Amino acid sequence: MMMPPLIEKNGSILMGGLSLAELSGEFGTPLFAYDLNTAGEMFHSLSRFITWKPLEIYYAMKSNWNPDLLRYFRSLGSGIDAVSPGDILMAKSAGFNPDQILYTTNNITDEEMDMAMNEGVRFNVGSISRLRKYASRYPGTSICVRFNPDVVAGEHDYLCTGGSLSKFGVLLEDAREVLAITRDAGIRITGLHEHTGSGIAAAESVYQSMKNLLSIAGQFPDLEFIDFGGGFKVPYDPDEIKIDYTEFGRNITAIFEEFCRSYGRRLTLCFEPGKYLTAACGVLIVEVNTIRDNKSRRIVGVNSGLPHLIRPSFYGAYHHIVNLTNPSATPFKYDIVGNICESGDVFARDRMLPEVREGDLLAIQNAGSYCYSMGSIYNLRPLPAEVVIQGNTAKLSTKRLSFAELVLRLSES
Repeated sequence: MMMPPLIEKNGSILMGGLSLAELSGEFGTPLFAYDLNTAGEMFHSLSRFITWKPLEIYYAMKSNWNPDLLRYFRSLGSGIDAVSPGDILMAKSAGFNPDQILYTTNNITDEEMDMAMNEGVRFNVGSISRLRKYASRYPGTSICVRFNPDVVAGEHDYLCTGGSLSKFGVLLEDAREVLAITRDAGIRITGLHEHTGSGIAAAESVYQSMKNLLSIAGQFPDLEFIDFGGGFKVPYDPDEIKIDYTEFGRNITAIFEEFCRSYGRRLTLCFEPGKYLTAACGVLIVEVNTIRDNKSRRIVGVNSGLPHLIRPSFYGAYHHIVNLTNPSATPFKYDIVGNICESGDVFARDRMLPEVREGDLLAIQNAGSYCYSMGSIYNLRPLPAEVVIQGNTAKLSTKRLSFAELVLRLSES
């Protein structure tokens, strides 16, 4: 299951047992709604298909840092993959302990490094340059080191984080230099890390990344864990081929088991999924306010835009769309566009949908990951409200500011 479990019942579209149209009536639109039970099912599925023990999951909170979602993942036993000081503080405010947070650095400042160390979180260094600075300031400590797995994979060029042209990670060939720097400073390397990319469709790319990192791991005698990042493929389009995660998990486990056998002890296996956990749990509900018939093209305008869900404009990403208020009508082909003064402000082109009318509500699916968290107030339009659903109950999680409240907040700063 990779798309929100929307159910049509008596002409109403439900998520988590609740009518999405009624939710929009209660909380207004545009509106992000997240079904926590779906997120929980995705979290538990990881331990079903990756049977290695001990297994630790660090939720990549950059994908969605909704406070209620973070608290929910904490209750399930998740850790946090943090990539900024803000991530660290947000995770701690949601109740995560410092030792549950792995901070992966990316071109950080000395001040950010010091702040993270003062917060007591686990540190993951991704460059020789930062490693030297860390070693000079914090000798005698323990760290994790991020390596570049020398595999290029991902569903878009912007989402490939491996390979020789990537800005991420220490090159595998520089492992000896890493050892020399840390040895001279009395630093123990207790973890190794790599992340290949996001939306990896070819399982072989994941296996090769693992093997490449494990090929140098034997040089590090103090390892406690190895973290292979995230990037699990999420099929946003209903017609996409789905990954066989049972076989995927079996092969991952076999690769790691073989390494641990040669290493001489059983290490903790770690992953950092983001969209795999949260994409399916979310929808963005928007209202149709304009319909244009431009010769051969029907153009539907809604009360949201790229600042609320930028993935289609940024990555050319597909998001499935459902007509909530006219689901059984005759389908027509539409462009679904936003309210921003940019021609790239498009949610979908040439999309078949049941007849769309002004006032209809549309649900943009798989909106639980890299949507609100990548949002902005471009054109000075406030971000949507966020609602979480659990146990047939909806709760307002993040309030939508009015235009006046937004301007007042900006003026005060």
